[in-house]
Amino acid sequence: MPHAPPLRALLRQYAAGSALTCEPVDQGLLNRGYRLCTTRGRYFLKHHFDPDTADPAAIARRHRATQRLADLGVPVAPALPGLDGRTVAVVGGHAYALYPWIDGRHRHGGQLTTGQCARLGALLGAVHACLERVMPPKARTRPATSPHPVESADPADTFSLIDDLLGQVRRHRPFDAFDALARHRLLERRTLLEQHADRRPPPGGPVGWVHGDFHPFNLLYKGDSPAAIVDWDRLGVQPRAEEAVRAAAIFFVRPAGTLDLPKIKAYARAYRRAAGVTPSELAAAVHRVWWERLNDFWMLRWHYERGDRRADPQFPAASALVVWWTREYEAVCGAFAD
Repeated sequence: MPHAPPLRALLRQYAAGSALTCEPVDQGLLNRGYRLCTTRGRYFLKHHFDPDTADPAAIARRHRATQRLADLGVPVAPALPGLDGRTVAVVGGHAYALYPWIDGRHRHGGQLTTGQCARLGALLGAVHACLERVMPPKARTRPATSPHPVESADPADTFSLIDDLLGQVRRHRPFDAFDALARHRLLERRTLLEQHADRRPPPGGPVGWVHGDFHPFNLLYKGDSPAAIVDWDRLGVQPRAEEAVRAAAIFFVRPAGTLDLPKIKAYARAYRRAAGVTPSELAAAVHRVWWERLNDFWMLRWHYERGDRRADPQFPAASALVVWWTREYEAVCGAFAD
């Protein structure tokens, strides 16, 4: 097994028995997870591999936050304490955490009824509202590790990035179908950005504590009900309504790169009620996230700059979505703010 965790040393720090099986969980782009079966039960073992989120003290703070959320009834799976009471185990300079295994499955928006979409929006709204209760007073600036910048993207920088990526596409050998799609989308995006460069939004709206990475692979369902929100590595202070829009753009994107607007309407209405967010705040968030998507090329940067192709399957729909969203901008805003 590649990157096998040091099970004996880890399990000595927990009252979790001896390992019987340990299988990698292939979902997740930044950290490594394992389905672990021991003589005492089944667990999820997480190796915090992403340097931006792997500080043991910061991990422990996030663990305390999720325990407080669980105490309020939010569906989370708090990390298990070791024999010393700590929820983070450090072995060989690497940080690990052990969680109860949650039997459940991931569900995307196409698998949800309209009522379940409303429940999803209410859940995220409840997360934001409960975080305000359990976390310290929010700062007015966000950590440097925040995945989403406060300042909106400068189109001049984006034009330079597009030129650089086009050069990398031209030089790539052998030239394949992904390269052809990347070239098409880069040229298309440059044209769109030229047409809309004057629509750069101002700095973000009201900030609050957010999950930071709310999407289908970080939510487990048992039957029709959410069982656990997982992966709180990006917990932080951000414009909260933007998280609701980003999540919807992932949950409700169709394979052809369109959004299911009726489902988004049900989701957004429930979110606004639960989080106390106004329609105008959510509409402003839609504009900021649209602009972010218009200027964002993280999947292509992973592919060409890192040689990391794990996000490649997401690229066709995500890149098509930007084009469709630009064309249907008013309808998308209406779905979120109606």
